[in-house]
Amino acid sequence: MSNVLKADAHVQREQPGERAVVDVAVGVLIRPDGRFLLTSRPAGKVYAGFWEFPGGKLEPGESVEQALARELEEELGLHLDTRAIRRWREQVVDYPHALVRLHFCRVTAWRGVPRMREGQLAAWERLPVQVAPILPGTVPVLEWLRVEDGPANAG
Repeated sequence: MSNVLKADAHVQREQPGERAVVDVAVGVLIRPDGRFLLTSRPAGKVYAGFWEFPGGKLEPGESVEQALARELEEELGLHLDTRAIRRWREQVVDYPHALVRLHFCRVTAWRGVPRMREGQLAAWERLPVQVAPILPGTVPVLEWLRVEDGPANAG
């Protein structure tokens, strides 16, 4: 697998050798003012307290768009029209606990106000972000935003 980001390379992997890839839909929610939503990982989850773009695992038979709409409803109480979700980029990340393929989607339209249903925190950010620590799989996205959106996301 080329272009794999190895997070915490110094940490031994739970399952040495070949591991199944877990597909995850991730929403890069961007407001008209250019700010984007980051959420913290809830207590009790791997990398608790680290900041990331919201999303979650695809269920069997789900498209990326369907999974993202479901996850953002469950986690944040937001309603997304799957037709308004634009697939953007993919990144495979080798975490010590899992090998994940992150399907990043740009989202500029939704209904509702984020309500943190899992006890996580939320922040509408610009570059450079003010929250820390950042989940390793989120770091490339911040660079993509810097390159592609430039001044629109500068704070």
